Amino acid sequence: MIYHVNGALELCEPAFCVIDCGGVGYKLSISENTYGSIVGHVGEKMKLLTYLQVREDDVELYGFKTNDELSAFKLLITVSGVGPKAAISILSLMTPDRLASAICTEDSKAISKASGVGPKTAARVVLELKDKMAKQVFAANTNIGGAVSAPVSNIGASSNLSEALDALMVLGYNRSDAQRALVGIDPNLDVTKIIPLALNKLMR
Repeated sequence: MIYHVNGALELCEPAFCVIDCGGVGYKLSISENTYGSIVGHVGEKMKLLTYLQVREDDVELYGFKTNDELSAFKLLITVSGVGPKAAISILSLMTPDRLASAICTEDSKAISKASGVGPKTAARVVLELKDKMAKQVFAANTNIGGAVSAPVSNIGASSNLSEALDALMVLGYNRSDAQRALVGIDPNLDVTKIIPLALNKLMR
């Protein structure tokens, strides 16, 4: 298994790049998000995380600039009917954070806009990953540690709402917007249920 490649960025195109590692050029299929972050660095040393797909008739290497994108890719290909190319297409359309929001709010329409991903496939992505994504967001918040104090009374009185607040901030929302989205949500709900409800409010 190739964990990453580290070498000079020799070529960079919207769908793939080539990295020279010790005289060997590795071609990696990439998303448009990764392309956008490396396109201006041709000739420079570059490190990309990788995923190796091995089939009977082909071997393909996929490259990712961030661990978040690689994690989202691995999660997407667990969905029935979603292969590496479809996963790359989805990650070309949206960032990992935006994908998490779309899945948690059941916005399959947004996911279906990815090239080669139809409404049925997008609906399966939401159906199969909604609970996993909510737990992943919560886990990411837990790993960074530290509680965020909130002046809104119903949030401060509920550990579940406080944890959901932290998770929303991990997704990139500022504290005040996240607090407003949590107002009125039942504090007795599980955190993985609270997050999608709050995201629905934030994305209106």
